[in-house]
Amino acid sequence: MTRLAAASLAGTAVEFYDFFVYGTAAALVLGPLFFPTFSPLAGTLAAFGTFAIGFISRPLGSVLFGHIGDRYGRRPVMFGSLLLTGVATVLVGCVPTYATLGAAAPALLLVLRFLQGFGLGGEWGGAVLLTAEHAPEARRGLWASFPQIGPAVGFLLANGVMLALSAGLTQAQFQSWGWRVPFWAAGLLAAGGLLLRRSLAETPQFREITEPARMPLAEVLRGHWRLVLLTAGALAVGYAVFYTVSTWSLAYGTERLGVSRTAMLGSIMAAVALKGAATPFAAMLGDRYGRRPLCLIGCAVIALWMFPMVALLQTGRPVPMFFGFLVALLAFITIFAVIAAYLPELYEPRVRCTGAAVGYNLAGVLGGALTPIVATALSDGSGPPWGVAAYLTGIALLSLLCFALLPETLPARLPTAESAAPARDSAAA
Repeated sequence: MTRLAAASLAGTAVEFYDFFVYGTAAALVLGPLFFPTFSPLAGTLAAFGTFAIGFISRPLGSVLFGHIGDRYGRRPVMFGSLLLTGVATVLVGCVPTYATLGAAAPALLLVLRFLQGFGLGGEWGGAVLLTAEHAPEARRGLWASFPQIGPAVGFLLANGVMLALSAGLTQAQFQSWGWRVPFWAAGLLAAGGLLLRRSLAETPQFREITEPARMPLAEVLRGHWRLVLLTAGALAVGYAVFYTVSTWSLAYGTERLGVSRTAMLGSIMAAVALKGAATPFAAMLGDRYGRRPLCLIGCAVIALWMFPMVALLQTGRPVPMFFGFLVALLAFITIFAVIAAYLPELYEPRVRCTGAAVGYNLAGVLGGALTPIVATALSDGSGPPWGVAAYLTGIALLSLLCFALLPETLPARLPTAESAAPARDSAAA
């Protein structure tokens, strides 16, 4: 289990590094480099638009890689998704700017961002199922949470590199070539992740399936459509909060409040680091007290904290901003630490890779793709951006309702092939 957890964590860290480094670049430099004819606000919105494309392609990737995972095994998914995301990220660092290619430059950026998201759409399902389906029942939440630490590690790597380059280079150097270095580094990280995953074994749950689903997506839509919609709505709040903190607040703080890039990145990174460290502890609480109660608590805290978080951000001072981000991210991880075990427990083995991944990545469209764009538009004006806080509070209440409609799964064994039919009939009812 230690080897499996390490390989899953390393892979998700690399893939989320690829995904996050684009978000940081979108907040800092992509607007003027690829949309120079736009106003500063419109350029930032356009850069966040290309950022959103990665979320829109993630459900499509989860369909393809989910099909592979349900028909041919979880292991191939972990290789294919990592390879695709790594190659696309390296190529982003090679795209000439608008000054060289004109309109073709942002078009290429869109294509590569689409491929990034497509690969990441398959990564989560493969990595989580590899650990969840190997894990002992009593510690399934703990072991399955290790891939959930990967996003924090990836974020810290991406922003750590950006922070070092931003501090060590002049503004002209950073905009000329410095921002490309983190994208090029993705190639080395992806190669290391592939080496770690080469000796992984297929999961026992998949080996027990005698007749893999021929069309997993069709089975999910026919028998579990309500479950997919509820999980997508339930998890939307996590994406919205995380990308508000990690992406929108970075752009807002540097452009509107005049806070230095170093101070903003430092405040966000410190909060993300503590969030990552708290992940296994929240998962152990899920193993002890249940998945759903922690999710409900996390949603309630987020709903209550969004207005204080915006007020702390508006101070423009690193310590208050850090505290505001930290509380929001600890509430976020209270939810996302347990869903790595929660989602697999909701689906039968034949369609587990597709169902869990599609629900998870649809939430990314609802909560992650639009949030930086909506938040940027809502914050266009004088005074604190209370509209952003109201928007996030509304999403938190929606997610709270969706979690209230989902069943508890603890104590629960992952359904076996023999128990799949009753589970499917019950979910359909």
